[in-house]
Amino acid sequence: MASVKSKKGVIGILTGGGDVPGLNPAIRAVTIRAIREGYQVYGIRRGWEGMITIDRNKKIEEQDDAILLTEQLVNRIGRTGGTFLHTSRTRPDKVKKDNVPALYKDVYKEPINDLTGEVKKNIDYLGLDYLIPIGGDDTLSYGVHMHKQGMKVIAIPKTMDGDVPGTDYCIGFGTCISRTIELTHELRTPAGSHERFLVIEVFGRYAGFSALLPTMAGAANRCLIPEYEFDMEHITELMVKDRNDNPSKYSVLLVSEGAKIKGGDMMFQGEETDAYGHKKLGGIGDVVSEQLKNMSAKYNNGRKIDVINQRMGYIVRSGAPDALDSIVPMAFGNLALDLVLQGTSGRLVSLRNGRYDNVPIDVVTSYKKVVDVNKFYDTDRYRPKYEHFSDKPQLIMTSDF
Repeated sequence: MASVKSKKGVIGILTGGGDVPGLNPAIRAVTIRAIREGYQVYGIRRGWEGMITIDRNKKIEEQDDAILLTEQLVNRIGRTGGTFLHTSRTRPDKVKKDNVPALYKDVYKEPINDLTGEVKKNIDYLGLDYLIPIGGDDTLSYGVHMHKQGMKVIAIPKTMDGDVPGTDYCIGFGTCISRTIELTHELRTPAGSHERFLVIEVFGRYAGFSALLPTMAGAANRCLIPEYEFDMEHITELMVKDRNDNPSKYSVLLVSEGAKIKGGDMMFQGEETDAYGHKKLGGIGDVVSEQLKNMSAKYNNGRKIDVINQRMGYIVRSGAPDALDSIVPMAFGNLALDLVLQGTSGRLVSLRNGRYDNVPIDVVTSYKKVVDVNKFYDTDRYRPKYEHFSDKPQLIMTSDF
């Protein structure tokens, strides 16, 4: 069963992974431009999960997981945060037995199942000519897989961590950085009032951009990032000195969730993994806070220094997008449609050295994008390097070209 195609063709759009401000503006940009160019657009609910839960026994207009998008619909939600299409961390070629949709329980019975065949059938069922996934390197890695399977895919990068290879900017990153700076400054009030350390755990599994950039902007005295294992004694000594040199008697530390104490490992919340093999991170801020307090007496004339310990969590990915995450998604959506109109596929839209561009989608899975420690991180001072800014892109260290 296939849909009746519009004049030029049919486009599917989905959002996967964590939600961020800027997703709805991207969906709006793709949809409005596509409709005006003569395309039909289907929004796939819950990311790649929606591509395996579509019931082909139903008529398309009866589907819960694929909805026909209109200008009126996307205009109404385009100024809001999150994703109205919803999201998931599903990877269709690695579906756990318990997560196999009820439709296929009798067919897929292995501990891990590949439902890519169902994805292809659902693409044909919807009559999709192009698929536009919006996500981070996990979500887009399956987009690379579908590209290699012959589907026409145009990818749009999204992640608060700012670590999708091939682009200097990812949707959600600007709001994350802005909120981190703003909220860290707000938390200075209790830190100063009580003369304490302020330790804030921020996002960043493998890449420390979301800790390093706010620190560079003056939000914190020091930061700990995943790319460099830190010594607890040394960071304590630095933080005590920062506090005692401050007339208000406090100091601030940003800790990436993926940061590691020297000789240790990442901190996880349980052992369960998602479809991409990731355990849920969290807890390094708690450990650092406790050890800072206990070790501080050694460098503070025998007196311990109390800690205000805060995890940013979902607050930096909630609410409406900032200016960057309103403008860039609009441009990315239109870039994607430019490629569709050119008949091009297998590309990732990107922002590189201040210019909009596109690169081969394979770049997403070719390497891990992380902070260049030698260029941007002072490993003795646990803070950014403030030098050599000429010819750097706007966000300093997020370019890997």
